[in-house]
Amino acid sequence: MTTNDVTDIYEEFGAERLPPGQHRTDDFPVLSKSGRPDWDPDTWDFTVTGAVEDPLTFSWPEFRDLRAETQRQDFHCVTGWSKFDCEFTGVPFAELAERAGVHDDACHVMFVALDDYTTDLPLEACMRDEVLFAWGYDGEDLPPDHGGPLRVVTPHKYAYKGAKWVCGVEFLTEPERGFWERRGYSVSANPWAEERYS
Repeated sequence: MTTNDVTDIYEEFGAERLPPGQHRTDDFPVLSKSGRPDWDPDTWDFTVTGAVEDPLTFSWPEFRDLRAETQRQDFHCVTGWSKFDCEFTGVPFAELAERAGVHDDACHVMFVALDDYTTDLPLEACMRDEVLFAWGYDGEDLPPDHGGPLRVVTPHKYAYKGAKWVCGVEFLTEPERGFWERRGYSVSANPWAEERYS
């Protein structure tokens, strides 16, 4: 599988690859709202619901059989650190949206995770090529501490928009707020504009 380098995404948003207020690290710190949840590959499923023509449910083997790609991305945490050149492998968001047939009145997306974490984004922000449901990291399975078996990656947003341990996505016709957004974090979360809080 070839790797698509999307680290130049910053050119759309700012003059520097490292967003303002961030420092670069070679580490990959582990952050979560409440610790790592358990999962069972035999019972895990992923759902696509809401304003779609065809709601979808995938088992873990079925999800791993979906069309996947590998991208080299940068990763920006709202707490102030950035990690460059992460290689994530997974299913493009747009692949699932196309399979489900998103309704014309859908405008927002809610991601749901095994630990009951939620986060939201406008639909147009999710339909970018760089948004992946990632099950691989640097050629290996995504480590559990970093959201394995599956997480969302959103290199154009702060990483709290990329739900760890994600198990579903709901297409919404009205905006709703996720876990951190209800607690004052930015809905738009653009790192180059330092949109950390509402």
